[in-house]
Parts: sequence; C-alpha cells; structure tokens
Amino acid sequence: MFYTALIFGLLGSFHCVGMCGPIAFLLPLDRQSKSKRIFQVVSYHAGRLTSYAILGFLLGWIGSGLSLFGIQQYLSIAVGVLMITVVVMPSAVMQRFSITKPIYHLIAKVKSSLGANLKKRDPGTFYTIGFLNGWLPCGLVYMAIFGAMATGISWEGGFYMILFGLGTIPLMTTAIYLGNFINAKVKTKILKVIPIVVVIVGILFVLRGLGLGIPYVSPAFEVSQPLVSAQNSCH
Repeated sequence: MFYTALIFGLLGSFHCVGMCGPIAFLLPLDRQSKSKRIFQVVSYHAGRLTSYAILGFLLGWIGSGLSLFGIQQYLSIAVGVLMITVVVMPSAVMQRFSITKPIYHLIAKVKSSLGANLKKRDPGTFYTIGFLNGWLPCGLVYMAIFGAMATGISWEGGFYMILFGLGTIPLMTTAIYLGNFINAKVKTKILKVIPIVVVIVGILFVLRGLGLGIPYVSPAFEVSQPLVSAQNSCH
C-alpha cells in the first residue's frame, strides 16, 4: 500500500501549496547565492520529512500494538471507512469533531515559533521551519497518518509518511521558487479530484482489510503461529 502514500503526496501537493504556500512564499531564501538557496530549500523539505516520519512511526507503533491483538485487518477496514466518511460527511458535521481542538494551545505555540523562525537566517532555520510546518494541522496529512497506522509496523508507518512527503516536494519546491503560480481555475479543478482520490485509497484499505486473496490489492491475512497455538491450547 506504499504507492498510496505517493499518490496522496503528488495529488495532495496542490492542497499543500494552498495550505502551506504562504509559509513557502515567506521563506527567507538567499537570493544572491544559488548553492545556498538550494541547501536552504533542501533543509526545509528535510525538516518536513522528519516531522512526517515521526508522525508515521508513532502511528505505525500504535497500529502494531493493535496488531498484537489480531485486529490488524479490522484496523485497515476502519481506516478505509474513516477516510471515506471524512470525504462524504458534510463539513459542518466534521468541524464538530475537529481533532485539532484538544491541542489548540500546542498548535498556537508551533505557529508562534514558526513566525519567529521566518525572520531568521541562521543555518538551521530552514530545517526548523520545515519541521514545525510538518506539525501544523492539515486534513490531507491526517489522511496519510491514518494510512501509516494501518501498516501496523512502526518503521513502515514512518516510511509511508516519508513517501507522502516526497510526493509533495516537486510542487512545493516550484511554489517556493515561483510563488503563487497556480491558475485559480486549474487549482479548483485539481482540488475537486483530491476527495475522489481519498475515497479510492479508502476503498483500497477496506479491500486490504478484507483479505480477499487478490495480490497487491487484498492479500490474504496469515494467522500468526502464536495466535494459532493459543487457540489450540484453549480446546
């Protein structure tokens, strides 16, 4: 399912430019030195990828804990259903259950720190900006970390999120260099495609959880030996 992370990143980067574009536009890049500018942009992306990897690792770890109870396939189905629900549910209803509300003060501190770093030009500034940027609330990132959780393995969750981040780099880099270059009509059309992609990926996660024996799409789940032994001991 790793390819779904790249799909999220590549198509979702249009959403990222809309949400994080203002930060990208305000990056204090060195306009005199091309080599320094490249290093600064790479540092910014490295910071974002670090945040995504940490999020993915943590959610993958949570998923691995659930897998120990033999419910990994149910987790995959739940994640898929949740993705689809988020898209089809009216936004007014979803706002009542905003997961950012309990951590509002933390987000405020991240934004404050982000604003302070945008005024600096220290060597580590761009990595810090990217790292903080990765923790800002974003619906698309939420969808990606649900996918990371469904992997059921810590390192796979981290890798899933890194792939997601890599998918956003081409368009985000273009935004950094060229500014708000996307035609409004084109952007609107592309943003309409993103919910469709989320639903398709959600369906793929549901199929994966069903274990229908379809290679790469819905592989059959194997019952682990310890679980089988435990069941046998009960009879």
